[in-house]
This record gives sequence, structure tokens and C-alpha cells, in this order.
Amino acid sequence: MLYAIISEDVPDSLPLRGAARPDHLARLEALKDAGRLVLAGPHPAIDSNDPGDAGFSGSLIVAEFESLEAAQQWADQDPYVDAGVYQRVTVKPFKRVLP
Repeated sequence: MLYAIISEDVPDSLPLRGAARPDHLARLEALKDAGRLVLAGPHPAIDSNDPGDAGFSGSLIVAEFESLEAAQQWADQDPYVDAGVYQRVTVKPFKRVLP
């Protein structure tokens, strides 16, 4: 089943993101390589594809996992969690309708 992992950043998270980004992306690449990643990306803090110093307010990942518990466990082990980037992470079942 698909699950949405919706994360909210702490204020001024940009330096924390930068330090943990390579490990964060490596985990996403592993999901992609396994054919389980639907989409992933950050929410710019301002209305721009390149928010610069404004940074990001959070992230969204939609991916396939065996269960809600497995998705939650995967989310809990995100390098951004360990680095203190996220102040909250919500994991929910997701039903893809389109496309």
C-alpha cells in the first residue's frame, strides 16, 4: 500500500538540511531503485522553486510499504529526523487516484 510521509521542519532548518541531505537522498534513491517511490520533495518556505535562504517548511514522500508500521519505522529512521530538521512527521495511508 502507498503511504504519505508529511514532515514539518523546525524554524531555520536549512543548515541542518544541508548537512544531512546526502544520507537523506541515498535512502530515497534506494526506495526509487526498489520501485517503491512515487514522489518525494520539499515544500519551499516561499512561493519559489528556488527559495534560497528562505529554505523549506517541510517535505512530502509518497512510497509503497508493507504496512503503516513499516512506513512509520522507515520515516523514524530518516537522517533528517536524526539531524533535527523535522519537528513533526506524520505518516498516513495514501490512495492514489490520478494519474
